[in-house]
Formats: sequence, C-alpha cells, structure tokens
Amino acid sequence: MGWRFSRVVSMLLFLLVTCFRIYLVMNNQPETVRLDKWLWATRFFKTRTLATDTVSSGKVQVDGSRAKPSRQVSVGQKLNIKKGPFEFDVCIERLFQKRVSAKEAVTAYAETEESMDKRRILEIKLKDDRLISQGERLAGRPSKRDRRQIHKFKSHDD
Repeated sequence: MGWRFSRVVSMLLFLLVTCFRIYLVMNNQPETVRLDKWLWATRFFKTRTLATDTVSSGKVQVDGSRAKPSRQVSVGQKLNIKKGPFEFDVCIERLFQKRVSAKEAVTAYAETEESMDKRRILEIKLKDDRLISQGERLAGRPSKRDRRQIHKFKSHDD
C-alpha cells in the first residue's frame, strides 16, 4: 500500500509541475520581441542572420514602414515580408523568444486571405513557367541518344 501511495503522489507532483510550467510559458509571454528574433522563431527564416539581412535590406515592413532588425514588435502589429518571389502579409498574434516547432509557429501569426491567394497564384504561374522552359529545352540541341537515333534513321535511308 505504501509504494502505491508514493507512486501516486509522485505522479501528481509531476503533473502539478508540468501544469505550472505550461502556465508560465503561456502567461509570461514578453510584451515585445526583436523583429529579427521573431521572424527566426516563427520559421520565416532558417537562421537569425538571414532574418537580420532580410530586414536590413528593407524586405520586411512593420505597419507599412521600413524597420531595423532590432525593432521591437508586439502583438497586433502588421508585417509585410518579401521572401524570394513570395510576399507575406501577416498580423502578429503571439510572441516567441526562442525557436518553436512548425505547428506552434503557425499559431504566432495570422496571414491575410489576399496574401495567401496572391501566393497561390504566383506558385501556379511559376510552375507553369517551369514546365514551359522544360519544353523549350527539349526543342534545343539533341542529346547523345537523339543523335544516335538520327544517325540510325539517316543511314537506313541510303
């Protein structure tokens, strides 16, 4: 009977500590975070250096104005992020100091429907352009196999 009681107590203690940690994480969100750190933590960029370089080059705007990497952002601010040919219009909903999983990162912002539609259209256009360019490549110089078939065809005509 004693070992069961101690096991139950240890399990309850573990649950209590876990719940307390979750409470601290959820309620102790910082009020502001550096812009480059937030972009890295929410997985828009693979490294903080990439995030910093992108913000410094003016490809990220906060509430419509150019920002520095050290700019403090808070919940409710709107970001415009240009990443390659794609553009993201997002509103910050949660702040993170550390990099989080992809599932959690998606909960940190809300992307506008217009932004998602533009990105989908651009993806389709880029895919179509890629298919067209592959077709043009086929019409160019013949490969080694093609040359063999041409020579074989011509030699049979004689």
